[in-house]
Amino acid sequence: MAVRTTVDIPEPLHEALRRRAENTGTSVRSLIVRAIEQTYSPSREGKLVTGPFLRLSGKPGPRFPTDENPHDLILP
Repeated sequence: MAVRTTVDIPEPLHEALRRRAENTGTSVRSLIVRAIEQTYSPSREGKLVTGPFLRLSGKPGPRFPTDENPHDLILP
């Protein structure tokens, strides 16, 4: 079931939406619905986080330790 909602969109934003819809062969409504779904979708929760977790300064240690006990390696 669809719900009709009225939203005042600034004219420059509406023109940009209209041009994007025209260029992609879709409607302004579908662009707006897709943007809302991507922003508030429950499937976004629980996604894996990628990228560096810590920003370290200094020189990193060797990737593969050459000493006898790799557990003795101290990371910066």
